[in-house]
Amino acid sequence: MERMRHAAPETAPPRQGEDLPPDRKRSLLGDVAGAFGDLGTFLPHVLSALTVGGLSPAGVLVGFGLFYAATGALYRLPIPVQPMKAVSAIVVTSQPTPGAVAATGIILGLILLALAFTGLIDRLSRAIPQSVVAGLQLGLGVTLALLGLNLMLESPALGFGILAVVGVLMFVPRCPATLIALVLAVGAGQLFGLAPQPKAAAVHLALPPLTLPAWADAADALREAVLPQLALTVTNAIIVTAALAKALFPEAAGRVSERRLSVSSGLANLLLAPFGALPMCHGAGGLAAHHRFGARTGLAPAILGVLFLVLGLFFAAAALDLMRLIPTAAVGAFLAVAGADLAISRRVFDARPSCWPVIAAAALATLLLNPAVGLLAGFLAELLRARVLAFVLRRR
Repeated sequence: MERMRHAAPETAPPRQGEDLPPDRKRSLLGDVAGAFGDLGTFLPHVLSALTVGGLSPAGVLVGFGLFYAATGALYRLPIPVQPMKAVSAIVVTSQPTPGAVAATGIILGLILLALAFTGLIDRLSRAIPQSVVAGLQLGLGVTLALLGLNLMLESPALGFGILAVVGVLMFVPRCPATLIALVLAVGAGQLFGLAPQPKAAAVHLALPPLTLPAWADAADALREAVLPQLALTVTNAIIVTAALAKALFPEAAGRVSERRLSVSSGLANLLLAPFGALPMCHGAGGLAAHHRFGARTGLAPAILGVLFLVLGLFFAAAALDLMRLIPTAAVGAFLAVAGADLAISRRVFDARPSCWPVIAAAALATLLLNPAVGLLAGFLAELLRARVLAFVLRRR
Protein backbone atom coordinates (compact mmCIF):
# COMPACT_ATOMS: atom_id res chain seq x y z
CA MET A 1 0.00 0.00 0.00
CA GLU A 2 2.81 2.39 0.85
CA ARG A 3 4.45 1.76 -2.50
CA MET A 4 1.15 2.33 -4.28
CA ARG A 5 0.59 5.55 -2.37
CA HIS A 6 3.81 7.04 -3.69
CA ALA A 7 3.51 5.66 -7.19
CA ALA A 8 3.16 8.16 -9.99
CA PRO A 9 -0.41 8.46 -11.27
CA GLU A 10 -1.11 6.72 -14.51
CA THR A 11 -1.67 8.91 -17.53
CA ALA A 12 -3.94 8.01 -20.37
CA PRO A 13 -2.27 7.60 -23.76
CA PRO A 14 -2.61 10.60 -26.08
CA ARG A 15 -5.45 10.51 -28.55
CA GLN A 16 -4.82 10.51 -32.25
CA GLY A 17 -3.54 13.89 -33.33
CA GLU A 18 -2.36 14.91 -29.87
CA ASP A 19 1.33 15.40 -29.09
CA LEU A 20 3.14 13.09 -26.71
CA PRO A 21 3.81 14.58 -23.24
CA PRO A 22 7.36 16.00 -22.90
CA ASP A 23 8.43 13.22 -20.50
CA ARG A 24 7.39 10.50 -22.93
CA LYS A 25 9.11 12.30 -25.80
CA ARG A 26 12.33 12.41 -23.80
CA SER A 27 12.00 8.74 -22.86
CA LEU A 28 11.36 7.72 -26.47
CA LEU A 29 14.33 9.71 -27.75
CA GLY A 30 16.55 8.33 -24.98
CA ASP A 31 15.57 4.75 -25.75
CA VAL A 32 16.26 5.20 -29.46
CA ALA A 33 19.67 6.73 -28.74
CA GLY A 34 20.51 4.35 -25.89
CA ALA A 35 19.65 1.28 -27.94
CA PHE A 36 22.95 1.67 -29.79
CA GLY A 37 25.03 2.37 -26.69
CA ASP A 38 26.39 -1.18 -26.43
CA LEU A 39 27.80 -1.38 -29.95
CA GLY A 40 31.30 -1.19 -28.52
CA THR A 41 30.84 -4.59 -26.88
CA PHE A 42 28.68 -6.17 -29.55
CA LEU A 43 30.44 -5.37 -32.83
CA PRO A 44 34.02 -6.56 -32.14
CA HIS A 45 32.94 -9.99 -30.88
CA VAL A 46 30.23 -10.57 -33.48
CA LEU A 47 32.27 -9.34 -36.44
CA SER A 48 35.22 -11.55 -35.49
CA ALA A 49 32.96 -14.58 -34.92
CA LEU A 50 31.38 -14.12 -38.35
CA THR A 51 34.51 -13.29 -40.35
CA VAL A 52 37.20 -15.41 -38.65
CA GLY A 53 35.06 -18.01 -36.90
CA GLY A 54 32.91 -18.62 -39.98
CA LEU A 55 29.54 -18.72 -38.20
CA SER A 56 26.32 -18.22 -40.15
CA PRO A 57 25.25 -14.53 -40.24
CA ALA A 58 21.59 -15.55 -40.39
CA GLY A 59 21.85 -17.77 -37.30
CA VAL A 60 23.87 -15.27 -35.26
CA LEU A 61 21.79 -12.19 -36.10
CA VAL A 62 18.39 -13.90 -35.79
CA GLY A 63 19.52 -15.32 -32.43
CA PHE A 64 20.44 -11.89 -31.14
CA GLY A 65 17.26 -10.41 -32.59
CA LEU A 66 14.95 -12.88 -30.87
CA PHE A 67 16.80 -12.70 -27.54
CA TYR A 68 16.89 -8.88 -27.58
CA ALA A 69 13.18 -8.63 -28.43
CA ALA A 70 12.24 -11.15 -25.72
CA THR A 71 14.46 -9.35 -23.19
CA GLY A 72 12.74 -6.02 -23.84
CA ALA A 73 9.29 -7.59 -23.42
CA LEU A 74 10.25 -9.59 -20.30
CA TYR A 75 12.15 -6.98 -18.26
CA ARG A 76 10.70 -3.73 -19.70
CA LEU A 77 14.10 -2.19 -18.94
CA PRO A 78 17.24 -1.67 -21.09
CA ILE A 79 18.72 -5.04 -20.14
CA PRO A 80 21.41 -5.91 -22.71
CA VAL A 81 22.13 -9.02 -24.72
CA GLN A 82 25.79 -9.74 -25.38
CA PRO A 83 27.90 -12.48 -26.92
CA MET A 84 29.56 -14.74 -24.37
CA LYS A 85 33.07 -13.35 -24.56
CA ALA A 86 35.08 -16.46 -23.66
CA VAL A 87 33.09 -18.48 -26.19
CA SER A 88 33.50 -15.87 -28.93
CA ALA A 89 37.25 -15.77 -28.27
CA ILE A 90 37.43 -19.57 -28.59
CA VAL A 91 35.36 -19.40 -31.80
CA VAL A 92 37.93 -17.01 -33.27
CA THR A 93 41.09 -18.72 -32.02
CA SER A 94 40.13 -22.40 -32.30
CA GLN A 95 37.39 -22.24 -34.97
CA PRO A 96 35.27 -25.09 -33.58
CA THR A 97 32.67 -26.80 -35.74
CA PRO A 98 29.10 -25.41 -35.84
CA GLY A 99 28.07 -28.50 -33.90
CA ALA A 100 30.52 -27.71 -31.09
CA VAL A 101 29.28 -24.10 -30.91
CA ALA A 102 25.69 -25.33 -30.74
CA ALA A 103 26.63 -27.85 -28.04
CA THR A 104 28.28 -25.07 -26.02
CA GLY A 105 25.11 -23.00 -26.04
CA ILE A 106 22.88 -25.94 -25.19
CA ILE A 107 25.04 -27.12 -22.28
CA LEU A 108 25.41 -23.60 -20.86
CA GLY A 109 21.66 -23.11 -21.19
CA LEU A 110 20.93 -26.29 -19.25
CA ILE A 111 23.39 -25.35 -16.49
CA LEU A 112 21.94 -21.83 -16.11
CA LEU A 113 18.41 -23.22 -15.89
CA ALA A 114 19.54 -25.74 -13.27
CA LEU A 115 21.17 -22.97 -11.21
CA ALA A 116 17.95 -20.95 -11.38
CA PHE A 117 15.41 -23.66 -10.58
CA THR A 118 17.44 -25.19 -7.77
CA GLY A 119 17.95 -21.76 -6.16
CA LEU A 120 21.73 -22.09 -6.25
CA ILE A 121 22.10 -18.83 -8.16
CA ASP A 122 20.32 -16.94 -5.34
CA ARG A 123 22.60 -18.52 -2.73
CA LEU A 124 25.65 -17.58 -4.75
CA SER A 125 24.53 -13.96 -5.06
CA ARG A 126 23.78 -13.68 -1.32
CA ALA A 127 27.14 -15.19 -0.43
CA ILE A 128 29.15 -12.59 -2.36
CA PRO A 129 29.91 -9.42 -0.30
CA GLN A 130 29.10 -6.02 -1.81
CA SER A 131 32.79 -5.07 -1.66
CA VAL A 132 33.60 -7.98 -3.97
CA VAL A 133 30.79 -7.00 -6.37
CA ALA A 134 32.16 -3.44 -6.42
CA GLY A 135 35.62 -4.76 -7.25
CA LEU A 136 34.29 -6.95 -10.05
CA GLN A 137 32.38 -4.00 -11.48
CA LEU A 138 35.45 -1.76 -11.29
CA GLY A 139 37.68 -4.36 -12.93
CA LEU A 140 35.20 -5.09 -15.73
CA GLY A 141 34.74 -1.38 -16.41
CA VAL A 142 38.47 -0.72 -16.65
CA THR A 143 38.85 -3.78 -18.90
CA LEU A 144 36.19 -2.48 -21.29
CA ALA A 145 37.65 1.03 -21.26
CA LEU A 146 41.15 -0.24 -22.08
CA LEU A 147 39.79 -2.41 -24.88
CA GLY A 148 38.00 0.64 -26.25
CA LEU A 149 41.19 2.69 -26.04
CA ASN A 150 43.08 -0.01 -27.94
CA LEU A 151 40.48 0.08 -30.73
CA MET A 152 40.56 3.88 -30.81
CA LEU A 153 44.31 3.83 -31.43
CA GLU A 154 43.73 2.19 -34.83
CA SER A 155 42.61 5.65 -36.04
CA PRO A 156 43.40 8.01 -33.17
CA ALA A 157 42.04 11.17 -34.75
CA LEU A 158 38.66 9.61 -35.44
CA GLY A 159 38.56 7.62 -32.20
CA PHE A 160 39.34 10.52 -29.89
CA GLY A 161 37.24 12.85 -32.01
CA ILE A 162 34.16 10.65 -31.60
CA LEU A 163 34.97 10.26 -27.90
CA ALA A 164 35.04 14.07 -27.57
CA VAL A 165 31.75 14.42 -29.45
CA VAL A 166 30.06 11.84 -27.22
CA GLY A 167 31.55 13.42 -24.09
CA VAL A 168 30.23 16.88 -24.99
CA LEU A 169 26.82 15.78 -26.25
CA MET A 170 26.15 13.69 -23.15
CA PHE A 171 25.91 16.95 -21.18
CA VAL A 172 23.35 18.42 -23.59
CA PRO A 173 19.84 17.76 -22.22
CA ARG A 174 17.71 15.35 -24.25
CA CYS A 175 20.42 14.99 -26.91
CA PRO A 176 20.72 11.59 -28.68
CA ALA A 177 24.49 11.55 -28.30
CA THR A 178 25.02 8.02 -29.59
CA LEU A 179 22.97 8.47 -32.77
CA ILE A 180 24.66 11.75 -33.65
CA ALA A 181 28.11 10.31 -32.99
CA LEU A 182 27.24 7.16 -34.96
CA VAL A 183 26.16 9.16 -38.02
CA LEU A 184 29.30 11.31 -37.77
CA ALA A 185 31.48 8.21 -37.44
CA VAL A 186 30.00 6.54 -40.54
CA GLY A 187 30.34 9.80 -42.50
CA ALA A 188 33.95 10.29 -41.39
CA GLY A 189 34.75 6.69 -42.21
CA GLN A 190 33.55 7.21 -45.79
CA LEU A 191 35.17 10.63 -46.14
CA PHE A 192 38.62 9.54 -44.96
CA GLY A 193 38.56 5.98 -46.29
CA LEU A 194 38.48 4.36 -42.84
CA ALA A 195 35.59 2.04 -43.72
CA PRO A 196 34.66 0.14 -46.91
CA GLN A 197 32.33 1.72 -49.42
CA PRO A 198 28.68 0.70 -49.01
CA LYS A 199 27.40 -1.91 -51.41
CA ALA A 200 23.90 -2.47 -52.73
CA ALA A 201 22.19 -4.94 -50.41
CA ALA A 202 19.87 -7.41 -52.11
CA VAL A 203 16.80 -8.56 -50.16
CA HIS A 204 16.87 -12.32 -49.76
CA LEU A 205 15.09 -14.44 -47.15
CA ALA A 206 17.63 -16.56 -45.28
CA LEU A 207 16.41 -18.90 -42.54
CA PRO A 208 18.90 -19.91 -39.82
CA PRO A 209 20.40 -23.39 -40.33
CA LEU A 210 19.50 -26.18 -37.92
CA THR A 211 22.59 -27.78 -36.37
CA LEU A 212 22.19 -30.78 -34.07
CA PRO A 213 25.44 -31.48 -32.18
CA ALA A 214 26.92 -34.95 -31.82
CA TRP A 215 28.29 -36.45 -28.59
CA ALA A 216 31.81 -35.63 -29.73
CA ASP A 217 30.77 -31.98 -30.10
CA ALA A 218 29.46 -31.97 -26.53
CA ALA A 219 32.76 -33.35 -25.23
CA ASP A 220 34.72 -30.69 -27.12
CA ALA A 221 32.38 -27.97 -25.83
CA LEU A 222 32.78 -29.03 -22.20
CA ARG A 223 36.54 -29.15 -22.44
CA GLU A 224 37.20 -25.96 -24.41
CA ALA A 225 34.36 -23.47 -23.84
CA VAL A 226 31.76 -24.33 -21.20
CA LEU A 227 33.95 -24.30 -18.09
CA PRO A 228 35.89 -21.10 -18.95
CA GLN A 229 32.64 -19.28 -19.79
CA LEU A 230 30.44 -20.43 -16.91
CA ALA A 231 32.25 -18.51 -14.17
CA LEU A 232 32.24 -15.33 -16.30
CA THR A 233 28.52 -15.64 -16.96
CA VAL A 234 27.57 -16.23 -13.33
CA THR A 235 29.62 -13.27 -12.11
CA ASN A 236 29.29 -10.58 -14.79
CA ALA A 237 26.15 -11.51 -16.70
CA ILE A 238 24.02 -12.44 -13.70
CA ILE A 239 25.28 -11.30 -10.29
CA VAL A 240 26.90 -7.99 -11.25
CA THR A 241 24.14 -7.19 -13.78
CA ALA A 242 21.44 -7.73 -11.14
CA ALA A 243 23.37 -5.56 -8.67
CA LEU A 244 23.76 -2.75 -11.22
CA ALA A 245 20.07 -2.95 -12.17
CA LYS A 246 19.11 -2.49 -8.52
CA ALA A 247 21.29 0.62 -8.38
CA LEU A 248 20.04 2.14 -11.66
CA PHE A 249 16.36 1.14 -11.43
CA PRO A 250 15.54 0.63 -7.73
CA GLU A 251 11.77 0.74 -8.25
CA ALA A 252 11.78 -1.89 -11.00
CA ALA A 253 14.83 -3.92 -10.00
CA GLY A 254 12.66 -6.76 -8.70
CA ARG A 255 12.11 -7.75 -12.31
CA VAL A 256 15.88 -8.18 -12.76
CA SER A 257 16.71 -10.78 -10.14
CA GLU A 258 19.59 -13.19 -10.43
CA ARG A 259 17.17 -16.07 -10.93
CA ARG A 260 15.31 -14.37 -13.80
CA LEU A 261 18.55 -13.40 -15.54
CA SER A 262 19.71 -17.00 -15.25
CA VAL A 263 16.40 -18.31 -16.65
CA SER A 264 16.28 -15.91 -19.59
CA SER A 265 19.91 -16.60 -20.55
CA GLY A 266 19.42 -20.34 -20.12
CA LEU A 267 16.28 -20.53 -22.24
CA ALA A 268 17.72 -18.33 -24.98
CA ASN A 269 20.81 -20.49 -25.40
CA LEU A 270 18.95 -23.78 -25.10
CA LEU A 271 16.40 -22.81 -27.76
CA LEU A 272 18.51 -20.74 -30.17
CA ALA A 273 21.93 -22.42 -30.15
CA PRO A 274 20.71 -25.29 -32.41
CA PHE A 275 19.81 -22.66 -35.04
CA GLY A 276 23.28 -21.18 -35.31
CA ALA A 277 23.10 -18.53 -32.57
CA LEU A 278 26.34 -17.50 -30.90
CA PRO A 279 26.05 -18.29 -27.16
CA MET A 280 24.60 -15.18 -25.48
CA CYS A 281 24.05 -13.69 -22.04
CA HIS A 282 23.29 -10.39 -20.37
CA GLY A 283 26.05 -8.11 -19.05
CA ALA A 284 26.77 -5.31 -16.60
CA GLY A 285 28.81 -3.34 -19.13
CA GLY A 286 25.98 -3.40 -21.65
CA LEU A 287 23.47 -2.24 -19.05
CA ALA A 288 25.76 0.65 -18.11
CA ALA A 289 26.17 1.54 -21.79
CA HIS A 290 22.45 1.52 -22.60
CA HIS A 291 21.68 3.58 -19.51
CA ARG A 292 24.54 6.04 -20.05
CA PHE A 293 23.30 6.91 -23.53
CA GLY A 294 19.70 7.47 -22.44
CA ALA A 295 17.82 4.15 -22.50
CA ARG A 296 15.29 3.73 -19.70
CA THR A 297 12.70 1.16 -20.88
CA GLY A 298 12.44 -2.13 -22.75
CA LEU A 299 11.97 -0.23 -26.01
CA ALA A 300 15.76 0.04 -26.39
CA PRO A 301 16.43 -3.73 -26.56
CA ALA A 302 13.27 -4.17 -28.65
CA ILE A 303 14.64 -1.74 -31.26
CA LEU A 304 17.85 -3.72 -31.56
CA GLY A 305 15.88 -6.96 -31.65
CA VAL A 306 13.83 -5.85 -34.64
CA LEU A 307 16.92 -4.45 -36.40
CA PHE A 308 18.89 -7.69 -36.00
CA LEU A 309 15.92 -9.81 -37.06
CA VAL A 310 15.51 -7.80 -40.27
CA LEU A 311 19.25 -7.99 -40.96
CA GLY A 312 19.42 -11.71 -40.23
CA LEU A 313 16.33 -12.76 -42.15
CA PHE A 314 16.54 -10.49 -45.20
CA PHE A 315 20.07 -9.05 -45.44
CA ALA A 316 22.25 -11.82 -44.00
CA ALA A 317 24.58 -11.82 -47.01
CA ALA A 318 25.22 -8.08 -46.69
CA ALA A 319 25.08 -7.83 -42.87
CA LEU A 320 28.86 -7.88 -42.46
CA ASP A 321 29.32 -5.09 -45.01
CA LEU A 322 26.68 -2.98 -43.27
CA MET A 323 28.27 -3.40 -39.82
CA ARG A 324 31.73 -2.61 -41.20
CA LEU A 325 30.51 0.86 -42.18
CA ILE A 326 31.09 1.82 -38.53
CA PRO A 327 34.86 2.45 -38.18
CA THR A 328 36.62 0.38 -35.54
CA ALA A 329 37.96 3.49 -33.80
CA ALA A 330 34.41 4.80 -33.31
CA VAL A 331 33.36 1.46 -31.86
CA GLY A 332 36.26 1.81 -29.43
CA ALA A 333 35.06 5.26 -28.37
CA PHE A 334 31.62 3.91 -27.48
CA LEU A 335 33.23 1.03 -25.59
CA ALA A 336 35.52 3.37 -23.64
CA VAL A 337 32.57 5.49 -22.47
CA ALA A 338 30.60 2.42 -21.41
CA GLY A 339 33.59 0.98 -19.55
CA ALA A 340 34.27 4.20 -17.66
CA ASP A 341 30.61 4.45 -16.68
CA LEU A 342 30.63 0.89 -15.35
CA ALA A 343 33.88 1.38 -13.43
CA ILE A 344 32.89 4.65 -11.72
CA SER A 345 30.11 3.36 -9.48
CA ARG A 346 28.68 4.54 -6.18
CA ARG A 347 29.68 1.23 -4.59
CA VAL A 348 33.33 2.23 -4.91
CA PHE A 349 32.93 5.76 -3.52
CA ASP A 350 30.49 4.80 -0.76
CA ALA A 351 32.60 1.88 0.48
CA ARG A 352 34.24 2.06 3.90
CA PRO A 353 38.04 2.48 3.88
CA SER A 354 38.46 -1.04 5.25
CA CYS A 355 36.76 -2.38 2.11
CA TRP A 356 39.09 -0.64 -0.33
CA PRO A 357 41.74 -3.40 -0.29
CA VAL A 358 39.01 -5.96 -1.09
CA ILE A 359 37.73 -3.86 -3.98
CA ALA A 360 41.27 -3.38 -5.26
CA ALA A 361 42.07 -7.11 -5.08
CA ALA A 362 38.93 -8.13 -6.95
CA ALA A 363 39.36 -5.37 -9.54
CA LEU A 364 43.04 -6.08 -10.18
CA ALA A 365 42.52 -9.83 -10.57
CA THR A 366 39.58 -9.19 -12.91
CA LEU A 367 41.64 -6.76 -14.97
CA LEU A 368 44.74 -8.96 -15.22
CA LEU A 369 43.01 -12.35 -15.52
CA ASN A 370 39.20 -12.67 -15.58
CA PRO A 371 36.11 -12.14 -13.37
CA ALA A 372 36.21 -15.69 -12.04
CA VAL A 373 39.69 -15.17 -10.60
CA GLY A 374 38.58 -11.70 -9.47
CA LEU A 375 35.75 -13.29 -7.54
CA LEU A 376 38.15 -15.69 -5.80
CA ALA A 377 40.65 -12.91 -5.03
CA GLY A 378 37.89 -10.73 -3.62
CA PHE A 379 36.63 -13.54 -1.38
CA LEU A 380 40.10 -14.18 0.00
CA ALA A 381 40.65 -10.47 0.60
CA GLU A 382 37.28 -10.19 2.34
CA LEU A 383 38.14 -13.12 4.64
CA LEU A 384 41.45 -11.48 5.47
CA ARG A 385 39.73 -8.17 6.15
CA ALA A 386 37.27 -9.84 8.52
CA ARG A 387 40.11 -11.57 10.39
CA VAL A 388 42.06 -8.32 10.75
CA LEU A 389 39.01 -6.43 12.02
CA ALA A 390 38.24 -9.19 14.51
CA PHE A 391 41.86 -9.14 15.75
CA VAL A 392 41.78 -5.35 16.17
CA LEU A 393 38.52 -5.49 18.10
CA ARG A 394 39.90 -8.16 20.44
CA ARG A 395 42.98 -6.07 21.17
CA ARG A 396 40.91 -3.07 22.21
